Amino acid sequence: MSQTVELDAIFIALAVALFVFFLSALLVIIDHKAKIPGAETSDLFSITGIRRNHPAWAWMVSVFLWFIIGSLLVIISYNMLSKFFLIEVVKERSFLEKVDHEEGLERIRHFHNSPKAATYAQGKQPVCFYCHGEFPHAKRPMVRTLLNMHTQFVGCMTCHVDGKKIPEEELTFRWLNYSGIEVTGPEYGTSYDGDTGNLIQTDDLYSKIVPYRKKANGEEELLEIPETALEAAEFISMRGQLTTQQQGSVKKMFHTIVNPIGRFCTRCHVAEEGKGYLPFRELGFSDARAIGLTNLNIAGLVQKYKEFYMELVFLGKEDDEETKILVGEEPEAIEVTDEMQDDPRAWWRQGLE
Repeated sequence: MSQTVELDAIFIALAVALFVFFLSALLVIIDHKAKIPGAETSDLFSITGIRRNHPAWAWMVSVFLWFIIGSLLVIISYNMLSKFFLIEVVKERSFLEKVDHEEGLERIRHFHNSPKAATYAQGKQPVCFYCHGEFPHAKRPMVRTLLNMHTQFVGCMTCHVDGKKIPEEELTFRWLNYSGIEVTGPEYGTSYDGDTGNLIQTDDLYSKIVPYRKKANGEEELLEIPETALEAAEFISMRGQLTTQQQGSVKKMFHTIVNPIGRFCTRCHVAEEGKGYLPFRELGFSDARAIGLTNLNIAGLVQKYKEFYMELVFLGKEDDEETKILVGEEPEAIEVTDEMQDDPRAWWRQGLE
């Protein structure tokens, strides 16, 4: 459609530019048809007398102008009538155009639009990001924003390491900055600013809590696979050359100890000391921040939405052992008072009592 509009503009510009020549040609015709008496004259613009032997350029200008006008009429008629008689042929999008289009639709589908480029996703990433992207949790709109929020400060394997293959007793958690970006401040979200009450300002938006496995010989193995790891770097450098079968083999290798269903909120955000999956205080979280993560609105959120979310996640396919690994032990139900039903902040206050 845009090419047609540009073509119309060219013809219109030519018609305007040649308009003055059209007047000249018109005067020639008038001069030829005029009945006003007068002697023969060679003056082109005279309307008296009889003019013979019209110059060739006058005819050429007239013919060219009528060609321009005729072309404009054809194009305008085509644009107006084509939708009634012709079937529009839709140009097939390229693969990258389809990807960009789908990303645009995905941003629109989010209640809160996600940024095109996240600050914390700069620098080097885990190899998982090369297939799953910066926002890997996209299947369930009700919870994907909450889950994707955790990718800012929690490594993929922290939640998705298979508890049946690697017992949790063998895991140790630490902060790790594998982005390659130098930072000087503390890890994001570990404490509050005493003056503002907000989280402390820091330049470390890249460190993540990742799991290490304690081996029998006393050494520790990093379970997170950053792109700088030997096998990850080799895969990234040649992934475009792999056959479908080779891609399947690589996927199987990287997912050997991965559970596609991550651990539920209650594994970390649990009020009982020592019962949580992540040791917040050992990871450098201040007491106030640790209390905030385990006792405030998280308890109320989980209590009210756990049953709804769990039905979506498990669909009755997991056994009791795996459910206990992912969800944790069932805590005592919080007594819901009338105040808590009317005021959501009462859930927070109840956690601090």
